[in-house]
Amino acid sequence: MVNSQASGAPAAPRSCAGCGGKISDRFLLFSMELYWHTRCLKCSCCQAQLGDIGTTCYSKGGMILCRSDYIRLFGHSGACSACRQSIPANEMVMRAQGNVYHLKCFSCATCRNRLMPGDRFHYINGTIFCEHDRPGAALLSSHLAPLQSNSVLTDQKVC
Repeated sequence: MVNSQASGAPAAPRSCAGCGGKISDRFLLFSMELYWHTRCLKCSCCQAQLGDIGTTCYSKGGMILCRSDYIRLFGHSGACSACRQSIPANEMVMRAQGNVYHLKCFSCATCRNRLMPGDRFHYINGTIFCEHDRPGAALLSSHLAPLQSNSVLTDQKVC
């Protein structure tokens, strides 16, 4: 993201990618190969004006995100916490303890069965176990955490 100030030579007014209006302000932002009013380049989730909170923004799945919302939704790297491969913008993901996973990678470390929304699972030291395969499951079966239905996210409806 680049914050620009109009130079001494008059230039043709640019159109804002956010609102479509002409940008005649003293300052404008250039991000994702487009020009923006400073008030129009906002995070799709928290609506923070991105020019006011930093010099970077993130784009994934048609959304424009601040750093905190990008990390909250897609993890620090935008990669699956299990296989470390990139997660495409249009792919649904599973989330656990702040980590994101491909649907196919969200599986029990012991039996390799894929976990689905509503399945009970345990997350122990970064490892996922199904209800039956948790180490010491017989002793602690009353402490199971159900996977919340909002743990399945699409990039179209994440905020």
